[in-house]
Amino acid sequence: MMFGKKKETPQIDKEQLELIKTAQKRIKQKRSLYIHFVLFLIGSVAMIVASLVFDVGVMVNLFGINWFVYAILIWFLILLYHAFSVYFTNKFLGDAWEQEQLTKLVALQKERIAKLQQQVEKNNPLPTEKKIPLPSSKKSEVTLIVAAGENDEIGKDNQLIWHLSDDLKRFKALTNGHHIIMGRKTFESFPKPLPNRTHIVISRQANYQVPSGVIVVNNLEDAFDAAKSDKQPFVIGGGEIYKQAMAYANKIELTRVHETFDADTFFPKIDTAIWKEVNNTNHPKDEKHQHAFSFLTYIRG
Repeated sequence: MMFGKKKETPQIDKEQLELIKTAQKRIKQKRSLYIHFVLFLIGSVAMIVASLVFDVGVMVNLFGINWFVYAILIWFLILLYHAFSVYFTNKFLGDAWEQEQLTKLVALQKERIAKLQQQVEKNNPLPTEKKIPLPSSKKSEVTLIVAAGENDEIGKDNQLIWHLSDDLKRFKALTNGHHIIMGRKTFESFPKPLPNRTHIVISRQANYQVPSGVIVVNNLEDAFDAAKSDKQPFVIGGGEIYKQAMAYANKIELTRVHETFDADTFFPKIDTAIWKEVNNTNHPKDEKHQHAFSFLTYIRG
């Protein structure tokens, strides 16, 4: 029915609406300044032509200076005031404010993307991950060890995005005396090989040069074969190596950093239908740790 149709309500929250309205106001301010500038140029040329070519106001001469010079100068001062008003007076539209609003908008979008992703995964579940037996070290317990943010962020530009001393101590305690398997970029992020651990580096580069004692292999299966004497080799990164190793792993030692970060490398999603949480120790933020985090242990169910 034409008269009974309910008017649709825009699906947008107040913060986003505020941001949109303010952005529109900003656009109008800049547009009006641009129009003012264009009119100033055209008007100035018109006054000069009118005076010098058509003798308009030729008798008006103050202190030996043509009238249009004063008119252009006054107009120019008004233009400067307009520009100052747009770029300086309205402080709520400054860089800090714009960055704050952008951060809010990005956070909201990330939250919505996460919810949509959860909905998609719920409606379209992935096939159950099956553990792949190791090629020649079936008795080994492969462990993935990682620190990841709330959205599984683990690094950016081949560097860690936090420094948590207790997490580093835990990493050292768990991996001490074991084989640690990693990609080339992860190995190159170390200033030098870590003591009392056997490094196995996966690289496709031919003749990749490493210090004495470091083992270089071409793929993950060869890495596990090189670590067959170790009952618990650790996979320590990066993102692609974690993704490949997930199907081989028996355990995940995860440090969950309770914050979101800007990152370009991520840990694979942990499927709780496959992995069972057996330990959860919380570590609050303190003077030595900028972020709160938890030590989590998962075993394959």
